[in-house]
Amino acid sequence: MNARSRVVSVIGAADCSPEQAKAAEAVGRGLAERGVVLVCGGRGGVMEAACRGAQQAGGLTIGILPGDSVTAGNAYLTVALPTGMGHARNALVVLAGEVVIAIGGEAGTLSEIGLALKSGRRVIGLDTWECRRTDGDRLAIGRAETPEQAVAAALDGAGPQER
Repeated sequence: MNARSRVVSVIGAADCSPEQAKAAEAVGRGLAERGVVLVCGGRGGVMEAACRGAQQAGGLTIGILPGDSVTAGNAYLTVALPTGMGHARNALVVLAGEVVIAIGGEAGTLSEIGLALKSGRRVIGLDTWECRRTDGDRLAIGRAETPEQAVAAALDGAGPQER
């Protein structure tokens, strides 16, 4: 029997605060320590910090890049996948993981959250967007107060989902 690795997508802005970078690094480290593959957009900020934490813990990191060159990826990627798709690559980032952890973020992160929810992926938020419908109901973004809570919530499922 072939065991499939769990995969979690980590999303967030290329420009982030030092606190968000520290949280992202801890999330990446926590995922790697549990043998989880980290997928992200492959660039700087939250993505780079998460990859740095994962690599320091011996983890595998995959960056799905918006451009057509592997050199645009951050230095902590194990695998850099150039797509030439620009922001459209956001769909690939969220669909690659069984769950998405959103840390901070700008409009690109918001689009990834929307794509993840529309695709049936769970989203765990750490210092990120809060989204409400016009009727006042919140969208189903799980909340975490710490990187450790975010990792635990992400991995709290029954295992890899159909992808």
